[in-house]
Amino acid sequence: MPIQQLSHTLMPAADYNIVLIGYRGAGKTSVARELSARLGWPWYDSDTEIERAAGKSIAEIFATGGEAVFRDWESRVIEQLGVRRGVIIATGGGAILRAENRAMLTRAGRFVWLQADPETIHARLQADATTAARRPNLTRLGELEEIRTLLAEREPIYAALAELRLNADANTAAELAETIAAALTRSTTTEAT
Repeated sequence: MPIQQLSHTLMPAADYNIVLIGYRGAGKTSVARELSARLGWPWYDSDTEIERAAGKSIAEIFATGGEAVFRDWESRVIEQLGVRRGVIIATGGGAILRAENRAMLTRAGRFVWLQADPETIHARLQADATTAARRPNLTRLGELEEIRTLLAEREPIYAALAELRLNADANTAAELAETIAAALTRSTTTEAT
């Protein structure tokens, strides 16, 4: 995909949020950081906010309460982030599973789906030393098979929400952020005319 350079680096604060969705390992946190630098908007990683609110790691939440307790924490954090405006939110891969999370994020969210192949995601997770310690597997399937299975279940939801879909396999976080910023600049200019 061609990458367009912006003539400016900061956009004025908006009455919407940029919500990055996609499977873990797709690059949402890295893209959020890069996009924040370009737009001058604050960014939040929902998993980091969950750990901050819970006072423990995601692995500890899973160990003591299971996935259901983690998803409850996730919904609380999504609710807090969803009422803000002019922020970038890097969601957890399964944050879109609950209807109430989707509703909260949709109120002010412009969704960008970072798409990556299961093999790319698997390789990235294997290369990230913190992944195993921070996030447990969600099924008893092998790592790659779990990614394929969960991605197939989640893709229809990602597709229904996404205003913009980007190939996270072939582009760097900086390139993806540049593309998002350019797309938003074009759509904001179009809406204003």
